[in-house]
Amino acid sequence: MDAIGKFFLTRPSWLFALVATALIALPIAIWLDLRNLSDQNMRRQATSLNNIISSVRSYYAQNVVGRILASDGNTQLLHNYGEVSGAIPIPATLSIELGDAIGSSEGAVKYRFVSDFPFKSRPQHRLDEFETMALASFRSNPENDVLVQNSGKLWNQKITLATPVVMSGSCVSCHNGHVESAKSDWEVGDVRGIQTVSVNQPIALNIWTFKWLLGYLGVAGTIGALFSIMQYRLAGKFSLVNEELAANNEFLADISVKISKYLSPQVYKSIFSGEKDASISTERKKLTVFFSDIKDFTATTEQLQPEELTELLNNYFTEMAQIAEAHGATVDKFIGDAIVAFFGDPETKGTAEDARACVRMALDMQHRLQELEQTWHEKGLEHPFRARMGINTGYCNVGNFGSADRMDYTIIGAEANLAARLESIADPGGIVLSFETYAHVKDIVNATPLESVAFKGIAREVVPYVIVPENSAPRVNAIQETPDGNQLTVDLKILDEKTRRKLRDVLQTLVHDANATKKQ
Repeated sequence: MDAIGKFFLTRPSWLFALVATALIALPIAIWLDLRNLSDQNMRRQATSLNNIISSVRSYYAQNVVGRILASDGNTQLLHNYGEVSGAIPIPATLSIELGDAIGSSEGAVKYRFVSDFPFKSRPQHRLDEFETMALASFRSNPENDVLVQNSGKLWNQKITLATPVVMSGSCVSCHNGHVESAKSDWEVGDVRGIQTVSVNQPIALNIWTFKWLLGYLGVAGTIGALFSIMQYRLAGKFSLVNEELAANNEFLADISVKISKYLSPQVYKSIFSGEKDASISTERKKLTVFFSDIKDFTATTEQLQPEELTELLNNYFTEMAQIAEAHGATVDKFIGDAIVAFFGDPETKGTAEDARACVRMALDMQHRLQELEQTWHEKGLEHPFRARMGINTGYCNVGNFGSADRMDYTIIGAEANLAARLESIADPGGIVLSFETYAHVKDIVNATPLESVAFKGIAREVVPYVIVPENSAPRVNAIQETPDGNQLTVDLKILDEKTRRKLRDVLQTLVHDANATKKQ
């Protein structure tokens, strides 16, 4: 069965040829069977007619010609002609006896001549329901000249045709004057009785007439049954395949969700949409690169247990990654406590807008870290995370780097390194920009240039720009006072360099004044 299915699947022209043959064969089979049916019906009708004529001829030879010849030509018309030598039957008697003769010789055709007014010497005719109705109908409506009844069973059809027997002039004079007539007031045109012809035809007689159509249906049915079996088996296989596909799709969906955790949304989307191939290839593009790390991360984490450090670091990365995704950044990687991200690939809004989006992202990150400081303090973290951030705009190589078996989507180039160098000179909570980045964002932030710096690995001297916070005053939680007012704690790491210097000068003055007072 599978071989047949594969045969037609690999050779569709054969299937089309089979269907075309079936369409052509159907009208041919019907035409052959109609011709055969016509031949059989004509043969059956000819046989029936021959038997009827033979019965009439035999009856006529025996009861008419034979009796006349036996009496030397002397004859008379009598209803009881058999009792008188040389007599011949009257028309009514002839019809009755001829019906019996035809019925005995031709089983499929029956002829009856019946009346409800038979001669007194004859037995009463037994009229069935249809004959009684037909006789009443002919007498009540003289215009009716034929009635037809279809009867029989599903496998045996029968048709009966009834016509009236109307009295003519000679019949009226004969019947009205005959001693055995049941009625003596007949008039011309009266209906004396009816004659019926019944044709009985069993379905079995014609069933084999449609041998071509039956053969066609047999072949078509066999092919249809085989096709149904094939379809049933294919449906079962398809059901299994669909179940496997559903399971595989669910598995792949689960895997893709897990894989997405290792890729930035933009990279994940470009790979799974087919925009990028998983092959080693790179492009040179102008990107805005972002680099950040946590100030004094090692010293901070030495005071924490591994479980606490893991939870805290994951919380930090989660918060920063959500902000990066909201601004459309491609997060390259997490390196220890550092975050590397860039704008401009695989999606870009133009160099200027990419730079502006990156700076807005950095500002939001610093703002969120300020909000988180209080939460981390409440959890017992003495020195909350403070991030330094560097941003640079320039040409980098971006794409898939690695081996044929394992690749990493990342960026390389001096401009990427410059972002890391700028981050290294930033104050905790500060953002340092390169000149090109600053040129794109100077209308949305305030930045102060620093002295030019020669960074290691960078061929040119760079003028860094430090973003000036909108509110440079120390945050409240940088200076904490005990409820009794006897102790004041200042977190110098939280304060920016300018504030620390000013605070140091004030403290030195206070200490100097206190010492001078003691000496006095």
